[in-house]
Amino acid sequence: MIESMKIIVTKSDLQSVSADLLVLPFSSIELKTEAGKALAEAGFDIQVLNDFKAEAGEIVVLYGGRTEYCAARIALLGIGEGKTIDDWRKAAVSFASKAVDLKIEKIAVDCSGLEALAAATGQPVETLVAALVEGCCTGSYRFDRLKSGKLDKKSAGEKSKGIAELLLRVDSGVYEEAEKGASDGKIIASCQKMARDMVNLPGNHLHAGDIAKAAVDSGKKYGYEVTVFHKKEIESLGMGGLLAVNKGSHHPPTFTVLDYKPKGKVKAVIALVGKGVTFDSGGISLKPSENMGEMKSDMSGAASVLGAVEAAARLGLPLHVIGLIPATDNMPGSKAQQPGDVITTYSGITVEVGNTDAEGRLILADALSYATEKYKTDVVVDVATLTGACIVSLGYAVAGLFCNNDKLADEIYQAGQQSGEKVWRMPLWDLYGEQIKSDVADVNNTGGRGAGSVTAAKFLEKFIDGHKNWAHIDIAGPSFIPKASGKVNGGTGFGVALLVELLKKWS
Repeated sequence: MIESMKIIVTKSDLQSVSADLLVLPFSSIELKTEAGKALAEAGFDIQVLNDFKAEAGEIVVLYGGRTEYCAARIALLGIGEGKTIDDWRKAAVSFASKAVDLKIEKIAVDCSGLEALAAATGQPVETLVAALVEGCCTGSYRFDRLKSGKLDKKSAGEKSKGIAELLLRVDSGVYEEAEKGASDGKIIASCQKMARDMVNLPGNHLHAGDIAKAAVDSGKKYGYEVTVFHKKEIESLGMGGLLAVNKGSHHPPTFTVLDYKPKGKVKAVIALVGKGVTFDSGGISLKPSENMGEMKSDMSGAASVLGAVEAAARLGLPLHVIGLIPATDNMPGSKAQQPGDVITTYSGITVEVGNTDAEGRLILADALSYATEKYKTDVVVDVATLTGACIVSLGYAVAGLFCNNDKLADEIYQAGQQSGEKVWRMPLWDLYGEQIKSDVADVNNTGGRGAGSVTAAKFLEKFIDGHKNWAHIDIAGPSFIPKASGKVNGGTGFGVALLVELLKKWS
């Protein structure tokens, strides 16, 4: 859908712009100074402003204006005070979502105020346009590929195809910047969509092999190398963590390495590690049945790493980016690992399995050790839906950040602020390591109920071989919107924009 969306940047007059919906953004200040005049010119009674406060994301659709406007409808769009990129992005999500609800396929947005908005927000025009495109694609996203339409054929026939064309009207002075922003925004949005689609696929439609295939297909299409290790090769490597989690499964594990190298000079070598548990039942330590279906999202880290590596390749970033994705499902069964088992990981470190539902850290342990042994990296970042404890701490909007380097932690925090995928740093103090000591092995994979997200991070830290620039991002909350939220639920693609922003800063 996003790949086929036509994005046009134009300098044409608003009156000559042909669209099903013309969007006019206003800040709360512009509402008082400019909105009345704009409405009068379009042939609307300014009394409609009594119902419009220009709050970020607020939208009012108007019908029946003057015929000299080619647009069939006009929408007033609020951007709040017009001082933050978050409000601008929120507004983009809002109008796109509204357009899909109304089955509108061709949208024009008046971006003639971009220079003023750039000055107010401190953001380049290019960045604002990219955020607009990303927000539009986020708001218009719907996951309906598994719906047959057989139960409601009328609705199926009327189903919107999404936004087919997005036209951005800009002033001539910012035209080139706007075109660059639109191009970059479409690439990032496309990679986010890929990640969302993967997360939304249920466990019977996405196995470890499917993640590997998606990576191979992406690498072939966008020019980077992908190596897939299958079960026998994983056994030869001695990846005891990944193999232990996979023991109860009917489907073999995979370990996929994505390797993007730029054509020119390499500014840094970055390893991104993503947890790829395609369905997490908890194993022998079975999860409660309520909402267990949402555990199809336990491979969100893998999806975001795949999306970020693909985006780096498509943007041509001057970085060597390695993505590492250990993948399996976690199922109970007669062959499944048991609580109390002791396993030997790729690094040689032995682990007592205190709880089979703490499986993500076991497969990440092997991948992190592989990354630090095989590559001379400047930075290692792992992304995972690791703990429910992180949701208790930070809710569904913010990811937990654990980092052993203050500069790196600040860079990731700032990337979160810029991309809208926010993180909050949590402690990584040595005292928490006491909770994961084992009497029979080098380490236990659980540390009890208290500080669950912290002890999980402390566990991972033991497998980075002393790397001085490592970060762990726990995306358990923001990676998946529960159905009860009342919004468009499911996978969010969280992590793609955050990682890409980080990579761009290092470029």
